[in-house]
Amino acid sequence: MITTDFAPGSPCWLDLGAPDVRTAAAFYGAVLGWDYESMGEAEDMEGGMFRKDGKVVAGLGKLTEEGARPAWMIYYRVTDADATTQAVERAGGTVRVAPRGLDAWGRMAQYSDPLGGQFAVWEPGTNKGAELVDEPGSLCWTELYTSDAAAAKEFYGGVFGWQFSDMNMPGGGGTYTLIAPAGLPEERMHGGLMQLPAENLALTSGRPYWHPVFAVADCDAAVAKVTENGGSVQMGPDDAEGVGRLAVCLDPANADFVVLTPVRS
Repeated sequence: MITTDFAPGSPCWLDLGAPDVRTAAAFYGAVLGWDYESMGEAEDMEGGMFRKDGKVVAGLGKLTEEGARPAWMIYYRVTDADATTQAVERAGGTVRVAPRGLDAWGRMAQYSDPLGGQFAVWEPGTNKGAELVDEPGSLCWTELYTSDAAAAKEFYGGVFGWQFSDMNMPGGGGTYTLIAPAGLPEERMHGGLMQLPAENLALTSGRPYWHPVFAVADCDAAVAKVTENGGSVQMGPDDAEGVGRLAVCLDPANADFVVLTPVRS
């Protein structure tokens, strides 16, 4: 589970780069019950924050990088962004955005893993990260689709010290690797990774990619909202034993995410 104590190596923030901020704000408002709060002039809608029940859950900004696809960027909590940058480079990754400060809020950096999967880190200052997680309408899991699970485990284990445990998927669906922060018990698992053939990674032309999983109270109702508001469904809704009911979705700009009604003990 993801918690707001944000242990080092755990996901603590995410933001969406969208070509049309207004459309994205309306879509996620309808699907996840989010309220959008612009950080600038309301009429330009260039970026801001999503809130759920008054608590900040994610960020939204105008996609400006040439050639970049609309996508969610997941940030992992670190104690020293400079040291993490050195670890990324030693492990064969690429620095996309060098560590930089955002006033007193904290410091961020963005990277690509050796196969091209993009992720980011956050060294907190006054801003620790999302204010709501693991509840309906908020982040509850992160997931990497990669063409080489062994290489991913070596890289991310070296950078973050993550602990990994493999499980067989039902019906001979392959192996799913569960991820937990260094030194924490299994109940603090925050994500997973799965190996897929490169041809199945069509969204990124074969490169690995991370996506968020959002908890919802009713998966089927959320999927209906996805399609009613210009999105689409890649897979599901399906029941996953011991996990819950889930669907893999695309927003109107083809940014991918998962909605999950988790099994609660």
